[in-house]
Amino acid sequence: MQIQHILVVCVGNICRSPMAEYLLKQEFPELQIHSAGIQGLTGHPADEKALLCMQRLNVDMHHHIAKKLDAQMLKQADLVLVMSQNQQKHIERTWPFTKGKTFRLGHWQQCDVADPYQHDQAMFDQTCQLIQTCIADWKNYI
Repeated sequence: MQIQHILVVCVGNICRSPMAEYLLKQEFPELQIHSAGIQGLTGHPADEKALLCMQRLNVDMHHHIAKKLDAQMLKQADLVLVMSQNQQKHIERTWPFTKGKTFRLGHWQQCDVADPYQHDQAMFDQTCQLIQTCIADWKNYI
């Protein structure tokens, strides 16, 4: 199946999923790519430290506004990328139709992407680097 629409999910939709969303958009400009949070901080902008990470990569993420995950978003997505095994289990349990199209961003490295929220800039930088590495691993499959 040809992937047209990717949904990236984390907890709040202000750190990890927006960074992954904007990096994926840069990599795959022809695809529909969105992000949301399981407990989305609806209406909030991206975290300042995440904005700085992206600014260093010449990616403008200032227009990001956090959204809460819902069934409609999941139905539209051909691929759902989450940050942890727990998030994958939660989504597949809550919305059983997502089984088979929900994977960890770190699937190919068998790793979770830890939440940098309320940590220092160095933690955000490490998280951003890991997200970039994980996206590179997905290139052959998208």
